[in-house]
Amino acid sequence: MKTKAESTTRMRTQTMVFIAVCTALTCILAPLSINIPISPVPLSLTIFALFISSYVLGLKYGMVSFVLYALIGLVGVPVFSKFTGGPAVLLGPTGGYIIGFIFVSFFTGLFIERFEDKRYMHAIGMVIGVAICYAFGTAWLAGVAGMGFVQALYAGVIPFIPADAAKIAVALAIGPKIRRTIRNI
Repeated sequence: MKTKAESTTRMRTQTMVFIAVCTALTCILAPLSINIPISPVPLSLTIFALFISSYVLGLKYGMVSFVLYALIGLVGVPVFSKFTGGPAVLLGPTGGYIIGFIFVSFFTGLFIERFEDKRYMHAIGMVIGVAICYAFGTAWLAGVAGMGFVQALYAGVIPFIPADAAKIAVALAIGPKIRRTIRNI
């Protein structure tokens, strides 16, 4: 029979492993990106990785995983889109989206935890997070790239809506299954 201390240690170790795996997943998926000819913002799988991390880790640890990913990129490891990294990326035209990913992680994790079995609420959390990320990233893009807000909106949001909607749909289809599987470990 396991003692309470042994169970707690196992749970902490398991949580750290899941955080590391989700951070690694984000580091692997985020650089996989394609350029969109009308935009300085590439289409990447970062948001999808954050959705899955939120299903696996929930709000608090999902945020920890994202912060670790951002710090890895900040120190220069090429984990941001197009295999870039370093402070110049965060200060460049797409830096606002990277910072905006905090909101994706926060709202997705919050809605998944609060509404465990209601996928439509998970979708609402994802949409809210992505919308705030879009707003933050668009304002940043407009300021750093010297674009007007509408121009930045057309460069940094409009082309991405269909792909992000597809990422939400796929995450909603597989995320709850992954979460149930992880809970049974």
